[in-house]
Amino acid sequence: MEAIALLGAGTMGSALGRRLLATGHRLTVWNRTPGRTRPLVEAGARTAANPAEAVRDADVVITMLTDAAAVRESLFGADAAARALRPGTHLVEMSTIGPYALRELAGQLPPGVRLVDAPVAGSAAAAEAGRLVVLAGGAEAAVDRVAPVLAALGTVRRCGGPGRGAAMKLVLNTALVTAVASVADALAVADAVGVDRRTACEALAGGPLGGAVARVTTTEAAFAIALAAKDARLALDALGDAPAPVLRAAASVLAAAPRPDADIATLTDVHPVDVTNPDKEQP
Repeated sequence: MEAIALLGAGTMGSALGRRLLATGHRLTVWNRTPGRTRPLVEAGARTAANPAEAVRDADVVITMLTDAAAVRESLFGADAAARALRPGTHLVEMSTIGPYALRELAGQLPPGVRLVDAPVAGSAAAAEAGRLVVLAGGAEAAVDRVAPVLAALGTVRRCGGPGRGAAMKLVLNTALVTAVASVADALAVADAVGVDRRTACEALAGGPLGGAVARVTTTEAAFAIALAAKDARLALDALGDAPAPVLRAAASVLAAAPRPDADIATLTDVHPVDVTNPDKEQP
């Protein structure tokens, strides 16, 4: 099995790490807050004091960090990974940082290091179960090389050349945040006209917003509003001056949310409901 270095042990990074360990890979993990790595170490990973130490003997390096600034710091800051990456190492960037930041990183990597962008669609629970959708972009040979590692995490969707996985992730997250905002608006109308929210959710679940209703009523996913707002800004940056009134409105709602650490479902003020079994008693 591969020797893998994982930079980032937040909610999703830790889930990726647990899945990689469960599928037999040798894992070294680094996180800016060292205590976050303890559960992975207890599960069999080795911890590193800094990114350079983490990647020194790795065949594949995975970054799963908050934003482009955190990725840059881990790769090019003090005690950073880039100085220790060996020719032939494959760097798999799984954070959501957008295609422009991805291309910038590619231009700064040492010679011989291959970059694959592979952000994911799915929750931490899906990561642990190997049910993510991995949006892979990069040179075909580079994606081929890391495909077995990515396949341990879920279904690999090849999106094209370098940056295409990062680009596709912005498309999917734009659909997600605008759809959740649409559910919130529909429920606001339900309140205004006297339709019970649970009844409204049951009806909406059978229509074009069915996927969004399922997302806001599940208890198995977590996507912080602050991260959704960051992704919306990335999409808007890509759009420039192009009209995108729905996305711009959703981005404003995300930016104004009083609890940026809460899940995006809280924008709708809906409690988890089993919309497929409306007679089931709910918590």
